[in-house]
Amino acid sequence: MSLTIRAVTRQDYDQWYQLFDGYNAFYGRSGPTALAPEITRMTWQRFFDAYEPVHALVADSDGKLLGLTHYLYHRSTTAIEPSCYLQDLFTAEGARGKGVASALIYGVYERAKAAGASRVYWQTHETNRTAQSLYDKVAERSGFIVYRKLF
Repeated sequence: MSLTIRAVTRQDYDQWYQLFDGYNAFYGRSGPTALAPEITRMTWQRFFDAYEPVHALVADSDGKLLGLTHYLYHRSTTAIEPSCYLQDLFTAEGARGKGVASALIYGVYERAKAAGASRVYWQTHETNRTAQSLYDKVAERSGFIVYRKLF
């Protein structure tokens, strides 16, 4: 399988949307708990706004998108360089286990290094054991536990 990791383009919207919809369904954000359409529209628009720190890569195999990742840069109180947060990572079901997710992660690594970031980090749900087996190979587990408060 030929695979190219590249920045998303405006022409990718329909395929990107299908992958993003699959990602959200995986995390229970579908049906009555689906993301509001304006959130998806704004997310898409941010990828093409030079003033936004939000970026998207896709895994392209001969014009078919097999996966996506979204990442963003932010400042930190513990480093001068920016940090890179890999927010979303999703591979189409038929492409899983074929190196797509790791290629997307390494694509983020390359871009983060080029941007001068001092680290790339992400989180996953504690039940996502399949993803964790990959993540344990490409990064180190920080030991931090995530807390949140939704409003």
